[in-house]
Amino acid sequence: MALRTRPRRRTKECEFTALGIQPDYKDIKRLQKYVTPQGKIMPRRRTGVTAKMQRRLAVAIKRARHLALLPGASNHVR
Repeated sequence: MALRTRPRRRTKECEFTALGIQPDYKDIKRLQKYVTPQGKIMPRRRTGVTAKMQRRLAVAIKRARHLALLPGASNHVR
């Protein structure tokens, strides 16, 4: 009996590593791609960003929120 294997998904390439840049809080258009409409930071497994760049990306998003360049997370509604 042959075992069935799942087809492998193609791994996403980290945009920051590919371009050779660092996440910057002033680059709002690029940061908005990593934030959901609710204002949450998207996880690594969904965006394909490396762990090192994900940490730097989170800091950049938080700095942009602090300076009101990006909106903060919306209020939690029950």
